[in-house]
Amino acid sequence: MKMSYKKLWKLLIDRNMKKTELRQAAGISSSSLAKLGKDENVTTEVLVKICTALKCDTSDIMEIVPDESPAKSDATQEEK
Repeated sequence: MKMSYKKLWKLLIDRNMKKTELRQAAGISSSSLAKLGKDENVTTEVLVKICTALKCDTSDIMEIVPDESPAKSDATQEEK
């Protein structure tokens, strides 16, 4: 499983807010913002700061998506 922050980027577009404005409003680092942009893991503290700044819930900014490789791992297991 991996995280997707597409909902966050859509929310920013809907609110006409730039990533830099979010970073300043939430008080998060540019490296945390970069991780979000790459759908990498960030701390819960970062997510809470973003949700507080945007007055929303975590489900409004992120979702868990299945990995793209389960079919490969299933095939590997069947070969064994």
